[in-house]
Amino acid sequence: MANLKEIRNRISSVSSTMQITSAMKMVSAAKLKKAQDAITAMRPYADKLTELLQSLSATLDADTGSKFAEQREVNKVLIVAISSNRGLCGAFNSNIIKQTNNLVDHVYANKEVSVLAIGKKVNDAFSKRGIVIDNQSDVFDDLTFDNVALIAQSLMDKFVTGQFDKIEIVYNKFKNAATQIVMTEQFLPIVPVQREENANLDYIFEPSKAEIVEELIPKSLKTQLYKGVRDSFASEHGARMTAMHKATDNATELRDQLKLTYNKARQAAITNEILEIVGGAEALNN
Repeated sequence: MANLKEIRNRISSVSSTMQITSAMKMVSAAKLKKAQDAITAMRPYADKLTELLQSLSATLDADTGSKFAEQREVNKVLIVAISSNRGLCGAFNSNIIKQTNNLVDHVYANKEVSVLAIGKKVNDAFSKRGIVIDNQSDVFDDLTFDNVALIAQSLMDKFVTGQFDKIEIVYNKFKNAATQIVMTEQFLPIVPVQREENANLDYIFEPSKAEIVEELIPKSLKTQLYKGVRDSFASEHGARMTAMHKATDNATELRDQLKLTYNKARQAAITNEILEIVGGAEALNN
């Protein structure tokens, strides 16, 4: 059994760790509220805008289709992997890295695959493989639509100029504080929805349908990427809050066990001292 000093040191260490994890939990809980409100507010708008765009794109003729909807043979693939800049958030980052590895090694095993990293954790993981073409981790320092729109515009330019034939986004979708869903979405080319036979598409467009689509596409793509980054940001704080909550509970349990061990050891030491005193007194009497 460890001596009393060692147990006291361990109790002190665990208590300090518990204070840190508890503080991190409260910080993430405060940040989560703001991030959750932001993604909850913009998600219906982003989904409806994407739905409208896909519906309009599906009605365009091939010769009037958008340059962002061009379907070509896939040889070069870009994966936009979104993680966090910090750890201590459970499986949040490892799930993104695992899914991206699956795309690189299996889904696009025979293709030329590159990674654009948004988040230091995913950048560190794939820089070792030499497939990271850009690192945009600093976007989390000032997470605004304008900053994310610059990244989206760069992706659109890369697709139009033929640097990549397909671009996909991998991120954690926020469901609640305890649940994040790993999503893989095709960013480019735009995937048109299947038109229903009985769908009423007899509309008058002003300006022309093609002009509306050309105007909506860049805005929709920028919104799609911003939604993904916002989803990931909210998921990060939810995952960290949950992880720190569990860590605090584990530290509390361990501290209580150590205190019990300490009390038992102290009681045993006192008992031994009493026995030694009684034994010495008996020896003197005899």
